[in-house]
Amino acid sequence: MNSFISQKLTRSKKFLKKINPIAELSSIVLSPIDRKYYQRNCLEVAKDLLGKILVVKNSNKIISGIIVETEAYNGASDEASHSFAGITKRNKVMFEDGGHLYVYFTYGVHHCANVVTGFKNDGQAVLIRAIEPLSGIEFMSRNRFGRKLKNEKDLISLTNGPGKICQSFGITLLQNGIDLCDNKIFISDSNREQKFEICQTKRIGITKSKNLKWRFFIKGNRFVSRT
Repeated sequence: MNSFISQKLTRSKKFLKKINPIAELSSIVLSPIDRKYYQRNCLEVAKDLLGKILVVKNSNKIISGIIVETEAYNGASDEASHSFAGITKRNKVMFEDGGHLYVYFTYGVHHCANVVTGFKNDGQAVLIRAIEPLSGIEFMSRNRFGRKLKNEKDLISLTNGPGKICQSFGITLLQNGIDLCDNKIFISDSNREQKFEICQTKRIGITKSKNLKWRFFIKGNRFVSRT
């Protein structure tokens, strides 16, 4: 690694630490959360996912980041949910047992990653809307921008939206249905005490069931998506 990249990554780490003191990976033990965690209502899981760490293992690299924004979707009563009208080829993973990854392609451009919750046939999931990068930042930057990270603006833009997350982490439809209790893609506790305030608002960019306040995010975190 040349000195320029080293300086950039060092500055990025300092910047991340300044924003959120848990943004240091060296002392965090990354391991998948067990299935019982996911076998709950999507609203509970959506709130509890804040502060957890999304981990993607790519060859010998670990790509990770802190979940800072989520949205809940429940087909039982939520018209904006993909599962509202029942099982289709596209959404069938949403009807799996909690703890699977539901990835869909939207607008012909973006992939979006969701955590399936509840039990089999419930049709619930939580959209991961924004993440604070932890490790694999250079890998993310090449996926997202096709180049090295230039500045703090680039850093924030890596994962401050659901499509950006998938692009940076390299998540596509090939990962749709992956078991999050395995060790390829998973969610881990941070193993650290965290103190933050959770905000709850209406979801973004939907036209049905739009008054439901099912969006959750960490107050003051700069990686939360723009509304």
